[in-house]
Amino acid sequence: MSDEDVILDVEHVKKYFPVRRTFLQAVSRQSGGQVHAVDDVSFKVRKGEIFGLAGESGSGKTTFLRTALMLTAPTSGSIKFKGTEISRFNRRQMKKFRTRIQVIFQDPYESVNPRMTVFDIVSEGLYVNNLVKSREDAVQRVTKALSDVEISPPEEFIYRYPHELSGGQRQRVAIARALVLEPELILADEPVSMLDVSIRAEVINVLLSIREKKGISIIMVTHDLALSKDMVDELAIMYVGKLVETGPAVDVVSSPYHPYTHALTAAVPVPDPDAPKIRVLARGEIPTNISPPPGCRFHPRCPFAQEICKNEEPPLVEATPGRKVACHFWKEAHEAFSKGMDAPAGAEIAQ
Repeated sequence: MSDEDVILDVEHVKKYFPVRRTFLQAVSRQSGGQVHAVDDVSFKVRKGEIFGLAGESGSGKTTFLRTALMLTAPTSGSIKFKGTEISRFNRRQMKKFRTRIQVIFQDPYESVNPRMTVFDIVSEGLYVNNLVKSREDAVQRVTKALSDVEISPPEEFIYRYPHELSGGQRQRVAIARALVLEPELILADEPVSMLDVSIRAEVINVLLSIREKKGISIIMVTHDLALSKDMVDELAIMYVGKLVETGPAVDVVSSPYHPYTHALTAAVPVPDPDAPKIRVLARGEIPTNISPPPGCRFHPRCPFAQEICKNEEPPLVEATPGRKVACHFWKEAHEAFSKGMDAPAGAEIAQ
């Protein structure tokens, strides 16, 4: 990967939120603690690449997107957009920067203003950033953006209100709103999770077409690993604010190294009832980000955990070319998963 291909370079980013102290803590002058929402995350996104972030709710995926947009400043670490550190931008530079990175929100019913027409919704960014000189110019660019997201004919939709659109059409309008500013990177926060299954494929195809035609990079947050396998180029698995595994999406989903990744893939329905099944039951629920477990954060739920996992946090290292994993016993876990074997004592694997 050459430096010219890297559009977003994230290095050791942390985002902590202070916890409000209770009355007793205030009286005794104790700290209220911190929420470790994003804790030492590093990765790179190349031009024209779809990079996926997956994990359970509470893993820190959406908080990272907000930090990448500088809607909330990172506690520490570096976020570079095309080699430039964005945290050092002044107000004028930040306004220009925001046109180059756009976001698609999860819920199309909440992310568009019901009192605005489709034209007003899509063109608002053009007017705010002084990118059009006349209304005719704005209409032309909005019409082009609607055509790019396959709203056809755009002339029939441009003056409609959101209540006159279906959920899929609303999400396409949200995509057009991001696309009209001609960004180089789009952050998509579960863009199809609120849509009916019948129209998810259509919206996914719109995103893939945008990437193909315009070379736009996409960071996509998702819970759906089956979707990641078919749509995402590189996939990163997050757990309690940390990355536990990264690599090509097809490899990560088909042959996971980390026990947590395998637990996520086990939840993906398999259409063949006769296909061999192996299921790792991650015991309990995801821990709180206020006081994450010491050592490996997954060890209280991991069937492969041993004493070292409780005391020593595994670093994210390259296990095989292109694959990184943060697990002391990833080889043993991967071998067990591959062969359908039982894990060590205490494991909960059902075939």
